[in-house]
Amino acid sequence: MFYGLFLRGHSVDALRRDIDVPKSLVEKWMKAPRYESSFRETLKRLYFYRKQVLAIFDELVHSERAKNRLQ
Repeated sequence: MFYGLFLRGHSVDALRRDIDVPKSLVEKWMKAPRYESSFRETLKRLYFYRKQVLAIFDELVHSERAKNRLQ
């Protein structure tokens, strides 16, 4: 989805901000006393999943830009 938005002209930086979850925010959530441990585990999975999505997005953007330079 994010790559499709990139191909339609959306800003790479704005899309990266939409994908990423800042580590400081996750740390804040992890310290909140009202969250159960199962929810904290879900937050960890969410954080790592978003980092994977961001890495894939960055690779796609990089390969698209390299392809455009070759043409």
